[in-house]
Amino acid sequence: MSTIYGWLSTTEKTFDLNSIDQQGATAKTLNRLHSCVAKHKNIAGMAGYGLKIAPSLYQSSTLLVIIEGDPNWSDEELQNIANSSDSSQALATGFMKYGRLVLNKIHGPFSLCIIEPKRHYALLANDRLGIRPLAYYYQNGLLVFGSKLDHIIAHPSVNKIIDPQGIYNYLYAHMIPSPYSIYKNICKLQPSEFIEIDSDKHIRNFYWQANYTESILSKKTLMEQVHTQLEQSIATCVPDQQTGVFLSGGLDSSTVTGYFQQIAEHPVNAFTMGFEAEGYDEMAYARIVAAHFKVNLHEYYVSPADVLNSIPLIAQAYDEPFGNASAVPSYYCAKLARERGMTRLLAGDGGDEIFAGNSRYAKQKLFEYYHYLPSFAKAAIEPMANNISFLGKLQSYILQAKINMPDRLETYNFLHRSPLLEFLTEEFLKQIDPEIPIVSCRSTYSRADTDDLLKRMLYLDSKFTLADNDIRKVNRMCELAGIEVQYPMLQENLVTFSAGIPSKWLLQGFELRSFYKKSMRDFLPKETLSKSKQGFGLPFGVWMVQDKELKQFALDNLFSFSKRGIVNPVYIKNIIQLHQKGHSSYYGVMIWLLIMLEQWLIAHDVS
Repeated sequence: MSTIYGWLSTTEKTFDLNSIDQQGATAKTLNRLHSCVAKHKNIAGMAGYGLKIAPSLYQSSTLLVIIEGDPNWSDEELQNIANSSDSSQALATGFMKYGRLVLNKIHGPFSLCIIEPKRHYALLANDRLGIRPLAYYYQNGLLVFGSKLDHIIAHPSVNKIIDPQGIYNYLYAHMIPSPYSIYKNICKLQPSEFIEIDSDKHIRNFYWQANYTESILSKKTLMEQVHTQLEQSIATCVPDQQTGVFLSGGLDSSTVTGYFQQIAEHPVNAFTMGFEAEGYDEMAYARIVAAHFKVNLHEYYVSPADVLNSIPLIAQAYDEPFGNASAVPSYYCAKLARERGMTRLLAGDGGDEIFAGNSRYAKQKLFEYYHYLPSFAKAAIEPMANNISFLGKLQSYILQAKINMPDRLETYNFLHRSPLLEFLTEEFLKQIDPEIPIVSCRSTYSRADTDDLLKRMLYLDSKFTLADNDIRKVNRMCELAGIEVQYPMLQENLVTFSAGIPSKWLLQGFELRSFYKKSMRDFLPKETLSKSKQGFGLPFGVWMVQDKELKQFALDNLFSFSKRGIVNPVYIKNIIQLHQKGHSSYYGVMIWLLIMLEQWLIAHDVS
């Protein structure tokens, strides 16, 4: 992975040029770094580093340009420049020719910054799908940017202040969705977002929008084209002998494994994780896929001891609290691949969010049927549901169906299950706005360029489930393990293609991934096509019951966290008791969230 960072004075005020070196100090935790740096008087500086290569950097008397990732160009001239020189030269040329509209010419995963110091001008942007992160601070004429928040708070003129709203957003969403962050006055870019600063002007907007116009091609033709698109996606990643693949045994990792093996001239190395816990172990499915495609399968069983050992590492690795427990097996999988000589992994993330594989899509489709009932039918059903006790499920259905989207998706959120004053302390509640997470969700949902329910949910998930969560998880864990990662299922050609598939085929009736499964029936093993979705889920709640050391570690962290004045100590005591009484998996999720928050606060010296 590559990282960029830097700063610009947008007024006549100057700053110490050495601050760029302070921003880069966080690189000391990584080995074998390739770096680059450029400075312009006391007005601006930019730099970056990477595990395999440094970001591409261009500097002239009037322009500073840095770009990292794997960009490609729809402009032939710019692509030729990138091929003969490098990406930053192409970006500089494109900016001088097109200005901000150069963003329309860039594709693939990237993050970038263009600075014209004399004009006090800066342009920041990341890729269409948010694969490469970028954040910024802009206060009092100073712009500071970085791929990581750590680079931004390392600048001596940035005030490092924990934002209570960020903590609340974390507890609500199990991560902190963009554009918000854990720090006050620091914002993260959303997918396909740009920030343009021109002296005192500050423009923030989106340069790209997914097109959900339905294809006019026949279903049979589209099913045939899926294979061509997948082959192109894998080939675009240019995998080599030191490239391995995550293999959970699910649809997407199996697809990536299969197509990689088809184009490879050597046996592909696949890496999988298992758990000695009923209902969590998918090793058997990974073995079926490995045998089907004749790949080398490398297995590792994650243990409670592994969880204990990795929690402090993971908490330190993330630049803000992150509560997705599958970060643990993702780390050990990437670590195993690195130990086996791999320098890069292909990950299967994204298929469920472009081909409709998450159970909530079918569930919300069922709720939506209620809105198509005529008024007289609703008038007849609702009193019946209220008066007959055995129709409790019907009553629940009606109550949920009446909630507008996307709010309905959050019906089962922990923070909606009880009054906030039972969960959070009164003092903490005074510092936050509990409506911000759902308002942000509504904003993204309404921005989708379609009225189709399924497509709007897919668009929503492209940000919250993928860019804010799964991609962030895999990116950072691979970096921690010292290995690169690419996402074939999120190559732009495949994402654009899937957006045009009619919803009625993507989700036929209530069958998740109906179109995709039919397309893959002669390619994937039948066991893979028929299995339910699972992935690298961590049995933390179960293990906390079974393993004394893990349980004690959890209790110690919950006890110390209860003193921070954020969550009511009574609530913490209650979830511990409920967890021990047989609700281990359900309450284990909230316990994990609180533990990882406490560990992050400790690792980042927050008292």
